[in-house]
Amino acid sequence: MRNPLAVGGPAPRIGAYVHPTWIGAATRGVELVAMDALFSVKDKAVVVTGGSRGIGLMIARGFVEAGARVYISARKADACAAAAAELSAGGTCTPVPGDVGTEAGCRELAEEMARREERLHVLVNNAGTNWGAPLAEYPDAAFDKVFAVNVKGAFHLTRLMLPLLERAASDDDPARVINIGSIDGLQAPMLETYAYSSSKAAVHHLTRVLAQQLAARRITVNAIAPGPFESKMMHETLQRFGDQIRASCPLGRIGRPEDVAGTAIYLASRAGAYLTGAVIPVDGGISTRHG
Repeated sequence: MRNPLAVGGPAPRIGAYVHPTWIGAATRGVELVAMDALFSVKDKAVVVTGGSRGIGLMIARGFVEAGARVYISARKADACAAAAAELSAGGTCTPVPGDVGTEAGCRELAEEMARREERLHVLVNNAGTNWGAPLAEYPDAAFDKVFAVNVKGAFHLTRLMLPLLERAASDDDPARVINIGSIDGLQAPMLETYAYSSSKAAVHHLTRVLAQQLAARRITVNAIAPGPFESKMMHETLQRFGDQIRASCPLGRIGRPEDVAGTAIYLASRAGAYLTGAVIPVDGGISTRHG
């Protein structure tokens, strides 16, 4: 029997991962990706909002150390500059302060990125805020503030970054939008954070809607739903309920920086090119026990 790879099209590169069922694709000229490049994000332009602390900083550090050109945005310019200086010790990181809590702020950030980059490979919509209060005292302003940043900010910035994202996109390696949701958007939270948990559920569904709309433009949209990680937002909760949270986790621990950074890098690499509209819990299995 003749080797089908000998019939038209180039043979796969040395080191390429070839499964027998892929041989037909190879003969049609589809590029097979070498395994050492499958998870690479080297030289990709990446924006991480809320990148000066918490999960945003964890994700930004992962991209920097993986060789991407990373831009971190935060509302406080001094905090943004300090975090970028710290991360620059491991690669390329540039501060672009901005407020994604308003449409005007999102527009200013998109315009600044257009001055700095011709194309944007990855947009990580991580910026978020929270508000906790008893039900009887929960203010209307909480929903306005939380939804403005967590939901409308992600929507407006994605919409305004589309020209840059489209210029980076290809059939084999689409541009990526990664929204940061929460397991609190998958299950009822322990604390009275009505606007936050509702906003994260909205982020998850917005992810699915945008994924469907943007697929034809060669842009994938996925969400990460983190569980408990060490961050300023989670500090008080972990102080009060840390032992209970660990006990509720099938893996018996809280998240580590590499857990969420690794998931984001997967989604941004060629390994994640065929995934869109997914909401991935990164929670040690907590969400399998609730909801």
